[in-house]
Amino acid sequence: MIWEPDRLDDQHHLTDGDPGGMLLAVAASAAQVRTGHRVAVEAGLPGSAGGSRPRAVVVAGMGGSAIAGDILAAVCGRGAPLPIVTVRSYQLPGWVGAADLVVAVSCSGRTEETLSAATEAVRRGCRLIAVGGAGSPLEAIARQASAPFVPVPAVGQPRANVWLLTVPLIVAAAALGLVSAEPELFEEVAVTLEGIAHRCRPSSESFINPGKTLAMELAESVPMIWGTSPLAAVAGYRLACQLNENAKYPAIFGELPEANHNQVVAFDGPFAQRDIFSDEPGRGLRLVLVRDSEEHPQVTRRREASARLAHERDVPVSELAAEGEHPLVRMASLIGLADYASVYLALGYGIDPTPVSAITELKSRIAE
Repeated sequence: MIWEPDRLDDQHHLTDGDPGGMLLAVAASAAQVRTGHRVAVEAGLPGSAGGSRPRAVVVAGMGGSAIAGDILAAVCGRGAPLPIVTVRSYQLPGWVGAADLVVAVSCSGRTEETLSAATEAVRRGCRLIAVGGAGSPLEAIARQASAPFVPVPAVGQPRANVWLLTVPLIVAAAALGLVSAEPELFEEVAVTLEGIAHRCRPSSESFINPGKTLAMELAESVPMIWGTSPLAAVAGYRLACQLNENAKYPAIFGELPEANHNQVVAFDGPFAQRDIFSDEPGRGLRLVLVRDSEEHPQVTRRREASARLAHERDVPVSELAAEGEHPLVRMASLIGLADYASVYLALGYGIDPTPVSAITELKSRIAE
């Protein structure tokens, strides 16, 4: 597969090369926020999620559904009065019990790991909230347990419905007093995502389109993505996953300060070296710093020093900076741009961003 940047400004290619409509799905992020808030309210989630505060909140999910739990924890932040944990597994941790709230999230409502965890939560007597497809096995588990269920009208791949799945969790957290999230907040998030959609629209040329620009920077490199705060780390992990699934592209994820204790040494390795005699540039490292306005002062120093160190070793650096005051708005500003970049990277390589054939094949082999 050959990287051809001219494809990004070829409107026919952007349409024909994306038959599954992943660009359209990313552009619908603002609508997802509004719909997610509406279905959560219609399901009575603010009232049913309230009451006594649990000992812990455990979000059970996989892939594009599990990221909703990570976003929830990051948005509630270090000041949350209880732990918020995402479980990507068939089983809940041994300590989870009747004093805890389990939120089972599955875009289809049929994810086998999530169904297993939800069933286990009911058996242990945990409080349960479920978010997923209407008429699904997950809804049946919730109804049988008399637990709140939020039916989400998801279309397409789970990773393309991240806001539809995340917003109900934020609504529930607000009802528990874990985060401030009035209805106006969700409209602000939607407007933020609309602004990104306008700047990253397919008809916007590469030199002024931040999504295409980031894709061009990432192309023909091995991106090493570092978040500079817990919130930025979630956005960085999302970028890595989107590069994997949309562009079928490898990416390394890390978080400062931890990455300065291991991954930084790759700056001295073979992928950081440039062969000046080669006719074609090799695929080397690119450091991608995902920045938050609320990062520890020492992390800021580490970020700046890391960028200088990379430049001195001819490792190019890209930076994404969060915008906004509320953590959910800042998260949206990072994820919105990252999602566009991952799709444009796929299309620049002539790859259909929607299918995940390897995952489908793996599932079929497990089912045999």
